[in-house]
Amino acid sequence: MAKRVQEPKEKPVSAAEGDPATATERSAWEHVLLARHPQRPHSLDYITRLIDGFSEIHGDRAFGDDPAIVCGFGSLRGKQVMAIGQQKGRKTEERVHRNFGMPRPEGYRKALRVMKLAEKFGRPIVTLLDTPGAYPGKDAEERGQAEAIARNLYEMASLKVPLITACIGEGGSGGALALGVGNRVLMMENAVYSVISPESCAAIVWRDSGKAELAASALKMTALDLKDLGLVDEIVPEPQHGAHEDVDQAAILLGDALERNLEALAAQSADELVEGRYQKFRSMGSFFEDVR
Repeated sequence: MAKRVQEPKEKPVSAAEGDPATATERSAWEHVLLARHPQRPHSLDYITRLIDGFSEIHGDRAFGDDPAIVCGFGSLRGKQVMAIGQQKGRKTEERVHRNFGMPRPEGYRKALRVMKLAEKFGRPIVTLLDTPGAYPGKDAEERGQAEAIARNLYEMASLKVPLITACIGEGGSGGALALGVGNRVLMMENAVYSVISPESCAAIVWRDSGKAELAASALKMTALDLKDLGLVDEIVPEPQHGAHEDVDQAAILLGDALERNLEALAAQSADELVEGRYQKFRSMGSFFEDVR
């Protein structure tokens, strides 16, 4: 099992300058910058390193194929799985092709189709979250974006196979959650997961998107924050300065976490998996009754 390199205890500086700080020392905004780093590994970077014999599945059998979501069968360290990941793209042409990682309804419907296929054949499902959010364009709304996301949430809750989800970069709102209803929710050390981007939050709350750094802190969107809140089960460590510094090592660390959680879920029955998933998400949040 790969071991994390010990990080020097230095004063944190900007992530854009090669931040040497540890995860606990970095500000929320520095985590955002690392999650958006142009060289940060995306879903296909992990899939090519972790999933042997990956065979991609295309199309939702209703409208078309969405390149912003990649799906396929393969083997994770000897265990057959269905892998689903949101793909941003790196070069300009690829980013346009992948719609900058913002899925349209057909992408979510494709993902649901292959999840049901995995359930039919008894294969565990691994999803990788990395999107600024679902695409808000006119064509996506015309084809039922909200319904597609809601349908995924509904169907994923009752899948009778193990489902592990890992936020590897940006977990943007319902666009990420539509693939995120898992028995185990993992999060890379420098990933962020939030209902809204810091810029949009700042524009709404303070009428000034320039206050994004302040919003990032208020949103509690880092892995450490979400682990403390009980929304994330495990934080996956990254190489010293971020996953982009050593993609191979980052893949090993993620693979270790996925393998460990798959083994833990393998002993559970279908009913236990469904009930555990339900109770997990049902218990999120704090509620109280006003008895006045």
